[in-house]
Amino acid sequence: MSALVFDRPLVRARLARARARGYADFLVARAAEDLEDRLAAVLREFPVCVDLGTPTPHAARMLARRPGVERVIRLAPLPEPGAIVADEEALPLAAERANLIVSLLALQSVDDLPGTLIQARRALAPDGLLMAGLLGGSTLFELRQSFAAAEAEIEGGVSPHVAPFADVRDLGSLLQRAGFALPVVDSDVLTVRYDDVFGLIRDLRAMGLTNALAERRRTPTKRATILRLAEIYAERYGDPDGRVRATFELVWLSGWAPHESQQKPLRPGSAKMRLADALGTREISAGEKAGRG
Repeated sequence: MSALVFDRPLVRARLARARARGYADFLVARAAEDLEDRLAAVLREFPVCVDLGTPTPHAARMLARRPGVERVIRLAPLPEPGAIVADEEALPLAAERANLIVSLLALQSVDDLPGTLIQARRALAPDGLLMAGLLGGSTLFELRQSFAAAEAEIEGGVSPHVAPFADVRDLGSLLQRAGFALPVVDSDVLTVRYDDVFGLIRDLRAMGLTNALAERRRTPTKRATILRLAEIYAERYGDPDGRVRATFELVWLSGWAPHESQQKPLRPGSAKMRLADALGTREISAGEKAGRG
């Protein structure tokens, strides 16, 4: 069994606090708009849809507006009207139950992501689609590097403050391992500007995205370290107008539950035309190549 990366009860507690105090929904709203655009290019109907773990109902409401949708099952991280509270690592879905599963800004804090993807694959009917957007590897790299530099300088050591978000290449491999057909992974980088790093930290707190690592420091960060963090961040990532940049990388995963109607790669040697004929050129044999020079 792999070591736990996230304190998942704390992830839920911080999300609950953010929701109670006024959730900063600009990132999940942007992801929901992107999801709607991506699904608009899929010319088919999905009668039963599942929203898996999205922090707010944005995705579920978007799905309910889509033509051909008969039912939207929202698996929510917290209690809310009409939703089922569920853990992303233990999906309460019967096999081949859903035609479409979507998830926004939730799976980056799952310890057993391969297991979650396998469960989602099993819950999809043949030719069903998974489409998920989660925070990727370059997210908050500015904060990560600035925190490390400030701690090393002030406290003589470094502790983890920002989650290790997954890399695009690794996520593509996970989709294949989970049994998805036609897997696709791509990313979209969003740059948000703030007056200072403290504005960024306020937004992270209002999204429930502050440090919930299992190996996080259990004592408060020194005031001197925080002030030095702000200085380093402004020096390295400040713009000419005095504001600072923060990067959010949204990685999109999509894959289909296998079905006989889907395209499949040709077997080696099954081609009916030589490449040279298709290109209108003459094929050069290995012997001819060896005789050159």
